[in-house]
Amino acid sequence: MKSRKKITPAAFLNSRITAIISISLVLFLLGLIVLLSLFANSFSTYVKENLSFDIVLNDDVSNVQVKELQQTLNSATYVKSVKFISKEDAASQLEKELGQSPEELLGFNPLPAILEVKLNSEYATADSITLIEKNVRGMSANIQDVQYHKDLIQLVNENMKKVGLIILGLAILLMIISYALINNTIRLMIYSKRFLIHTMRLVGATNGFITKPFIRSNILSGIVAALIAIGLIFWLLYYVVKDVIDFSELIDMNSLLIVFASVLVFGVIISITATWMAVNKYLRMNVDDMYYE
Repeated sequence: MKSRKKITPAAFLNSRITAIISISLVLFLLGLIVLLSLFANSFSTYVKENLSFDIVLNDDVSNVQVKELQQTLNSATYVKSVKFISKEDAASQLEKELGQSPEELLGFNPLPAILEVKLNSEYATADSITLIEKNVRGMSANIQDVQYHKDLIQLVNENMKKVGLIILGLAILLMIISYALINNTIRLMIYSKRFLIHTMRLVGATNGFITKPFIRSNILSGIVAALIAIGLIFWLLYYVVKDVIDFSELIDMNSLLIVFASVLVFGVIISITATWMAVNKYLRMNVDDMYYE
């Protein structure tokens, strides 16, 4: 008869550490998906509110008339911000882009003064802007034209919807994969203790008495893994915000708390359910079957 290999404390500790690291990496990926899901709406709002249309003004418009038109636009519910760009400012911007002043090239400044208008996100649709254009044209006789990219606005709205559906699909898929991976990791840990479970059952221990220590132990592992995952997410966000891209307008403390709480709760719940299922499997199993598991 083959002798069973004795499981040493060091081997058990190594398996525990390996399991915690595995679970933490899965929870890290899950946390990123939750984060992306929460940011999808914020990102859509951010993109839409950075789309703008230009109100081209007559050359003889006065500063007083410009200020009056700005005040009228700022009072409109659909307007987020209004920025005045004078003929001189427009020429300076073009000179930076081309490397040559349009006045030196043509002998005069052909660029008009404009008001750059950014809309609130709920109004940044092609249909809404068509109605807004009609409204804006009637505000003042000093408005020469209203210019905007209708195709670009439609494209942005369509892509935002696609991004939302993709993120939702990824979130559902990763949750299923995460559950399976964490469940299998914990089952492997319980597998090494299957003969101990059988021995405890032989001496009369109840199912609840046998299960509780495993659940407590794996809850602790789930919490530790969740804290590691939260630390990784926090580090990644700090790195991205500080050194790569400024996401400060999209990230708020409430969103971060929701992400961190989701990772912690998911880690604990999966640890409890996976442990309970694994232990009960071996409680129902005959000792002979354990040798062939």
